[in-house]
Amino acid sequence: MSATRAEIAVVAVAELFRGDGEIVASPMGYIPSLGAKLARLTFEPDLLLSDGEAYLIDVEGNVEGWQPFRKMLDTIVPHGRRHVVMGANQIDRFGNQNISAIGDHARPTKQLLGVRGAPGNTANHRTSYWVPRHSPRVFVESVDIVSGVGYDNAAKAGLKYHDVHRVVTNLGVFDFATPDHSMRAVSLHPGVTPEEVATASGFEIDLSGAGVSREPTDEELRLIREVLDPKGLRDKEVPS
Repeated sequence: MSATRAEIAVVAVAELFRGDGEIVASPMGYIPSLGAKLARLTFEPDLLLSDGEAYLIDVEGNVEGWQPFRKMLDTIVPHGRRHVVMGANQIDRFGNQNISAIGDHARPTKQLLGVRGAPGNTANHRTSYWVPRHSPRVFVESVDIVSGVGYDNAAKAGLKYHDVHRVVTNLGVFDFATPDHSMRAVSLHPGVTPEEVATASGFEIDLSGAGVSREPTDEELRLIREVLDPKGLRDKEVPS
């Protein structure tokens, strides 16, 4: 049975954690949570999943350990033992992310979440982004407000542990492994064309070496459909 676009995205998010080992995975959003749980159930069994507040949990929500936020800030965040997957209302070619506001900071046209923990995340440990609707409104030439720090600003600030790893969207997977750390396509999801990505982006992305995102294995499909998301809520976030 062929996979849906949402299921391709879940697997792409799971792949973000490949090789991470025993670290705290902090996925924000439904598809990122499914991806982290899938990774733990398959190729990264040592991942530590957080409920976002005070506990470490398994994929069914059972408490495995206690993790008060202050201890997280003292022992996990400053030492790179965390991989967070955040959303992005805007992101630019160097990975600067905005979740704060749209428009001028002094008088924004739209107030969003605020910078929240984005600066600390990008300064201290690996950070990836999930964008369910790849569009020129999100992929912009320059973000209105820098919340998560991109490669150009990290270099200016001399950030030691800066690591913006990947951006996963409904169209593909992207990274910053270019000489100037500008965005490039790692893979496009099955059926997505380079022209579609170019049209949906507000800046030029290097599409020359893009492969095809891998589809779920039969076992991964079973886990997604029968164990992790039997109600099919993933398709509401990423329609087929």
